[in-house]
Order: sequence, then structure tokens, then C-alpha cells
Amino acid sequence: MLRVAVLASGRGSNLAALQACDDDAGFGIVGVFSDKPDSGALQHARDAGIHAQALVPGGYPNRESFDLAFFADVMQIQPDLIVCAGYMRIISAVALARLPVPMINIHPSLLPLYPGLHTHARALEAGDAEHGASVHLVTAELDGGPVIAQARVPVHADDDPTTLAARVLEREHHLLPASVALFARGRLKLHQGQPWLDGEPLAAPLQLRGKVLVQDGPDK
Repeated sequence: MLRVAVLASGRGSNLAALQACDDDAGFGIVGVFSDKPDSGALQHARDAGIHAQALVPGGYPNRESFDLAFFADVMQIQPDLIVCAGYMRIISAVALARLPVPMINIHPSLLPLYPGLHTHARALEAGDAEHGASVHLVTAELDGGPVIAQARVPVHADDDPTTLAARVLEREHHLLPASVALFARGRLKLHQGQPWLDGEPLAAPLQLRGKVLVQDGPDK
């Protein structure tokens, strides 16, 4: 069973989607960590009997010192994989360089489009015909790590950022568990910081079709 630590700053809907997976997915959440003591994610973890812990950045002189303390706590539970599921802090390069396990993040855009914030509004302003979410490896570059998998949704003529965000979030709740399951089943591994699938370099991001990740045929 792959031991997963989840980082979250908000309500924890992607955490709930991960927790809802049955044992056949091959992973279990062994801890939830947040920079927000009152986050919904921590309460969800407590309700589920999962280790829940918060560390507040205000008590540290800089981002690097907070990150080192934060990830020291995370590593105490000995995770095999760290999953950022709505964790809203940029992680310092110093802390990332010391992590002995992979870390992935889910981001609400089709990377490399729209790293950072306000992705749904930016997609609408650009007149994009489709939008979506990406799971990527976390690196020192903001939302710039290799992309593992994506889910796509159509952009409707009457969409606003709220309606588009809701449609993307629904797909995120399948995209993230499917991506973690690939690690758990040993199909997805890292070689020199790059994702490999079934022993071969991942040439392009996997695409979510229904609830399954495939190497082509995006779900539009």
C-alpha cells in the first residue's frame, strides 16, 4: 500500500476524492498537513481518523525556514508520495531539494497554459474552447514541473469563472486519484526527475477518459 501524505490549504474536496478510493487503488492517506489550522481539509482528515497537522507560516522568519520545518513534520509519517491537493503556498527550492520522495500537484489549467492563480478567468479572457486541470511533478518553477496527466472540459459560451471552475473541479476529483493510483500500482515512476510509464519515458501527458487515464483520446 502506497503511503500518501496530502497537503491542502482549503476545504479539501480533492482530499475527499482521494479518501473515497477503495483499497483496490493501492494507496492510503496516512497524513494531512496544512498551513491553515482551520482548513476544511484538516477537519475532513480528523473526521476520517487520519493524522492531521497544521503549521502556521507566521512563526518563521522566511519561506525557507517554514518549509524545512513543515516538511520535517510531513516526513515523520514516512510517506512514499506527497500530493498537493489545493496547497496554496509556493514551496522553496531548498525544501524541494531535500525531499526524498516525489511530490505532485493538481493545478486547474491545461499546463503549460496559465500557471499561477485565476486560471478560469484567464482561459475565458483568452477565448479558449477548452480548459481543464493538470497533475504535474512539483519543482522549483511555479507549476512548471513535468506534466503527468490532464483532464479537459469544454468551455461554454455562457460560462463565467464560477461555472467553469465547477466543471473543472468535477474532473479533478477523478484525475487526481487516477494519477496517484498509477504510482501505487508501480506503473508510474520517476527517473532523473522525469515521469516514466510502464518502463518508458512519458512522451505526452496522459488524458482522462471517463475515470481512466489513457495515452491518447482526451475526454472532451
